[in-house]
Amino acid sequence: MPSVFNALPGLEVPVGCITTSLDEMWAGGAGLKGEGVLDADDAKAIQVNVVLHLGLHTTPDDALVQFHTVLEFSKRYPCRVVILCPLEGEEGPAELNAKIYGECHWGKTKQDKRCVEFVILSYPRPAWRHLENQASICLSADLPMYYWAHRFRSTQRLAEYHYLLGRAKRLLIDSAVVPADALTYPWPRPETVRDLTYARLLPARQALGQFLSRYSVLALGDGLKEVVLAHDAAVTAEARVLLGWIRDRLGRCGVPGDYCRLAALPQGGTVSFDLRFTYAGEKNFRWTAALGSGQSSFVADFGTGRTELASSISLLPPTIALSEAMFF
Repeated sequence: MPSVFNALPGLEVPVGCITTSLDEMWAGGAGLKGEGVLDADDAKAIQVNVVLHLGLHTTPDDALVQFHTVLEFSKRYPCRVVILCPLEGEEGPAELNAKIYGECHWGKTKQDKRCVEFVILSYPRPAWRHLENQASICLSADLPMYYWAHRFRSTQRLAEYHYLLGRAKRLLIDSAVVPADALTYPWPRPETVRDLTYARLLPARQALGQFLSRYSVLALGDGLKEVVLAHDAAVTAEARVLLGWIRDRLGRCGVPGDYCRLAALPQGGTVSFDLRFTYAGEKNFRWTAALGSGQSSFVADFGTGRTELASSISLLPPTIALSEAMFF
């Protein structure tokens, strides 16, 4: 099986020649795909820096998926991307290997060029201190930097990357694929941490918020006995995060969070989420969502008559979730 570094596209170059190799790439087209050779000024019209740190749990196939997610993201937000590929083991020479890659796409007009530059760095554990220095050289100093840590094994070890964590405008993690303590770890700047799982849930959060906002706080909280979010195994992480959001919103209405719990749906069904509010009286609320078919439904009676509503539902696609976590 190829390594993550070898699986990613690009032209291998000496680490000390990354900057000049990027200039030559834009001028001559080596390693460049998309719309061909562009003027250097056009090629450098980037807006943000993105550092994608592929942890040791990342497979080559998974690395390619994340590579293409960032590539698609660059069609909206031209960017410089530095991909970090750690190697297994604590021993060995502290040597880095590098690749470069670039693509350009036209926007709405021929004057609207969207370009992305990739610098891909492979490094063994003994070289991690040199890695941050090299990454800083590859980034555009006058542009914001977003640090996406993907499938890392140890939160404590990730915290050792002081330069990246200190400079990052946002630290992006996906709580579905990182250690359980990642969201509660005392990061140097916890206000910068964003969860991609939470971002993916934006359509669900909006749908629930819009439906329930038509009712008063008293109607929602009075007599509430239990909130149960049952979920399919495929969306376990999303259910955990969604329930946390529900608990927080109910808490703002004065409803204790210990009313809320998760449950598992039977295997083989089509429903992804089944959310129910149980009350002491005749009031009730239920929301079901089937991500496979893209359909959801609300059934509620908060003392003013039964309401039924069908709507569409989905999770944000990876590129849009990345944008949501970065900028909102």
